[in-house]
Amino acid sequence: MSDKLKAENVLVLLGSPRKKGNSAVLAEHITRGAESAGAKVETIYLNGMKILPCQSCYTCQKADTKGCAINDDMQFIFPKLIKSEAWVIASPVYWFNMTAQTKLFMDRCFALSAYGKNPFAGKRIAIAITYEGSDPFNSGAVNAFRIFQDTYNYVGSKIVGMVYGSAYKAGEIKSNKDLLKQAERLGKRLVGAK
Repeated sequence: MSDKLKAENVLVLLGSPRKKGNSAVLAEHITRGAESAGAKVETIYLNGMKILPCQSCYTCQKADTKGCAINDDMQFIFPKLIKSEAWVIASPVYWFNMTAQTKLFMDRCFALSAYGKNPFAGKRIAIAITYEGSDPFNSGAVNAFRIFQDTYNYVGSKIVGMVYGSAYKAGEIKSNKDLLKQAERLGKRLVGAK
């Protein structure tokens, strides 16, 4: 592999209502790994943004489209998604799946195709998920895993890896030192570093 990174620009999307929550801690460690490998990282806190649900108007799918018809904060996010070669999506599990904030973002990415020929192709994705419970199955984390896997496989993006673990109180995941190391290693892999 050459010295050039596969992903020089990384966009982190935090889907928790807690800015310092457990999934944000995992994303922070992925960020550390990516930055240590030379990538530029930008973080977006989805909960603080006005992101409306997709209205199924299909404006974004028309031949002469100018993009998504909904004028909200996704208009700010779309160009950043296109510019970055890699994304980190972090979400806790709420009621057996990703948060509503994360799902709103995912649904609205349907319009991303209006901004170029398959802008998903070749994107490198890292997923960070935290949950309360003894494992990913009884917590519902597997439901979120499946949505991410199916979605990004369908659009031609590559999930480079996932980090996940059990934690309930904000910041509790910090005690899982092995998981934090895994997250940093994932950040390096995400940008193509050895």
